[in-house]
Amino acid sequence: MRTDKPLILVDGSSYLYRAFHAMPALTNSRGEPTGAVYGVVNMLRRLIAEHDPEFMAVVFDAPGKTFRDEMYKEYKAHRPPMPDDLVSQIEPLHAVIRALGLPLLCVEGVEADDVIGTLATRATALGLRTLVATSDKDMAQLVNDHVTLVNTMTNSYIDSQGVIDKFGVRADQIIDYLALVGDSVDNIPGIPSVGPKTAAKWLQQYDSLDAVVNHATEIKGKVGDNLRAGLGTLDLSRRLATIHCDVKLDFAPNELPISPPNDAALTELFQRLEFKTWLAEVLDRSGTTEASAATPATKSTEIHYETILDAATLTRWIERLANAEAFAFDLETNSLDYVNAEIVGTSFAVNAHEAAYVPLAHDYLDAPAQLDRTMVLEQLRRVLEDPSRKKIGQNAKFDMSVLANYEIALRGVAFDTMLESYVINSTGSRHDMDTLALKYLGHKTVTFEDIAGKGANQKTFNQIDVPTASHYAAEDAEITLRLHQTLWPMLEAEPSLRKLFEEIEMPLVPVLSRMERAGVLVDAQMLAQQSRELAERLVEIEREAFHHAGQPFNLGSPKQLQEILFTKLNIPVLEKTPTGQPSTAESVLEQLAADHPLPRVILEYRSLSKLKSTYTDRLPEQINPRTGRVHTSYHQAVASTGRLSSSDPNLQNIPIRTEEGRRIRKAFIARPGYTLVAADYSQIELRILAHLSGDERLLQAFASGVDVHRATAAEVFAVAPDQISNDQRRNAKAINFGLIYGMSAFGLARQLGIERGVAQEYIDLYFARYPRVKSFMDEIRESARKRGYVETVFGRRLYLPDIKSSNAQRRQYAERTAINAPMQGTAADIIKRAMISVDAWIHSSRVDCLMVMQVHDEL
Repeated sequence: MRTDKPLILVDGSSYLYRAFHAMPALTNSRGEPTGAVYGVVNMLRRLIAEHDPEFMAVVFDAPGKTFRDEMYKEYKAHRPPMPDDLVSQIEPLHAVIRALGLPLLCVEGVEADDVIGTLATRATALGLRTLVATSDKDMAQLVNDHVTLVNTMTNSYIDSQGVIDKFGVRADQIIDYLALVGDSVDNIPGIPSVGPKTAAKWLQQYDSLDAVVNHATEIKGKVGDNLRAGLGTLDLSRRLATIHCDVKLDFAPNELPISPPNDAALTELFQRLEFKTWLAEVLDRSGTTEASAATPATKSTEIHYETILDAATLTRWIERLANAEAFAFDLETNSLDYVNAEIVGTSFAVNAHEAAYVPLAHDYLDAPAQLDRTMVLEQLRRVLEDPSRKKIGQNAKFDMSVLANYEIALRGVAFDTMLESYVINSTGSRHDMDTLALKYLGHKTVTFEDIAGKGANQKTFNQIDVPTASHYAAEDAEITLRLHQTLWPMLEAEPSLRKLFEEIEMPLVPVLSRMERAGVLVDAQMLAQQSRELAERLVEIEREAFHHAGQPFNLGSPKQLQEILFTKLNIPVLEKTPTGQPSTAESVLEQLAADHPLPRVILEYRSLSKLKSTYTDRLPEQINPRTGRVHTSYHQAVASTGRLSSSDPNLQNIPIRTEEGRRIRKAFIARPGYTLVAADYSQIELRILAHLSGDERLLQAFASGVDVHRATAAEVFAVAPDQISNDQRRNAKAINFGLIYGMSAFGLARQLGIERGVAQEYIDLYFARYPRVKSFMDEIRESARKRGYVETVFGRRLYLPDIKSSNAQRRQYAERTAINAPMQGTAADIIKRAMISVDAWIHSSRVDCLMVMQVHDEL
């Protein structure tokens, strides 16, 4: 036994609650809460890494009553029941702790504090130092020269002097201190109006609780009266606060060694909980890339990856592809820019645990001779362009676009594992191959950074040596095949999801590929002129801001802006950041702008500055020199509602409500002799609300073709449609759209600048005139609580893991999402169907036009 290493005793119950309230609302893809488990395990890992203990125990309160309940029936009577989201995490947390090789203790009839106190006392007798990991102030009574408290959440240690610094009393006075102060959480009576400072002052003066009692008649004022009135409960409070250090235990502190971790159990648990990084560590440590529990065939199945360097082997593999029912296919390129990417190699897999890679353009020094790229692609053309040969890809749109650069039309892409995962659960984790392999196969893939490095010195794929590249690329194809074999049965089991996948998501892949490659033409000179004008306007705004501030300052610095607004100008602080600083967020500045000129000026500065840096300056730089057009990337598997997103550049976020934003849109032009046509769905989400709710008045408003906001204003304000004022229409519009997003009376009041009570009246009037809307919203919230998800008209699901959360803020957000998601998701599905139909019309009618952009409900 080594005495230089501490015994670590972890107050598991304390940390479980702390982690539950401190961690964000983490869930796995099945909607199971995991945040408390993650928080506690992270703390345990950090303790072990920092202190390298030989002996350790994690101690939890056992279920059932303890001797303190017998002593005082009101003990902990005010504690609310443990939240369901926390109860469900106890079992997996205990399982992880045991799998980590850590002794886990639950002793009936006593609390975790008593077990920890007993072990710490016995450890001192054995000459062991003890670290007690806790956030519980009661534990301070255990501190002595051999026992120290550690709070990993604040990274603080409390020794004997630390107790004095924190509480103002010695460790041996803590029980008396607690008896005086009491504890509202544990329902320990204490003395009314006696707080920490008073208790510390008395104990500093009289040294002990007994001495305080003996001098009770000397203590003046109301607090002295309270003390004398409460003398009868002090002994009970002291006994309740005392940690018992003589619990009968069948083991000694030096009989709690840390055992080697059970990697098989950890693999299964981390896979279930979806702790990706920790799962990868376990797989690395155990010398395998595979989770045997998830894929039992792995141990008996040898993985065979082949490198194709000769024509005969290539021919053999092409025949296998031609005769296969389906095969996985992947390209390796020298760039992620689909317009300019060149093919470096290609891989394919027909069976699980078997794949091949054809290197085509590895050009590092001493690279082996490789087959001619043109010849190989020409031989592959037959199977790649055959629509009857089913292909399986992972983000197949990229491969489709790159092959188009070589005039190969990839057809027959029946499955995309990225989209299979996305349709199964859009609100789960990311849908890249590395994440999916860990999540569904328990397999740690070789990542690109593993073989190419990071940062400025990262190699491109053509610089990777062929043996390394071959394993990486073959694994990509083989894992893609196995992911499909795992995910497809899950889709088949849900007919509505399978239909969504087959009728919307997969047919959209080639449409998006064509649209991205078509690109969009922008007028660089027009943007350059606007950039100059924006630069001049920003200088003017800066001068105006200096005038209102009374001094120059950096408008882009939140810290300097805080100083000006809240210290110099003494503007009231509305919100604070997580670090306690006054917030200068846009929502805060919008509220302040109603009464103060500087926030309004800052808002305009931020808006124009973003337009300039993101669009007028940047867009001309993103024109492809070969095509003369801007080529964005549309992403199908990002937004949980089914909406497409756009990046490099983001063409879906150009503001249309401001003149400057509209000018940027005017820079998107058609080529000479052609016209740019935009078609959009008018008030699509409101129409979907009318359809889903079946509200007669709302349906009638759309059926009659009237201005729906004016019609709503007429209903809510009981005014004839031709008598509606602009303000009334504006308010009705805010109500219409606000309710779609689950806006509360508080939110509506803030948006309209009216009293909360008036906003509530508007909402009540709205629901009185459109009663089926209210019923629909109530029904969908209740359905979401029962099923854990909501659906679009076309069967797309949006899971809501927080819909039953005990945290009111998270639960209310989930309820708002439950209302909005079916409408926004249905709108997304409708525009996707439109894109598929328009693309088919373009090609069937051979009309001379291109689809070039999609901006949510606009094509």
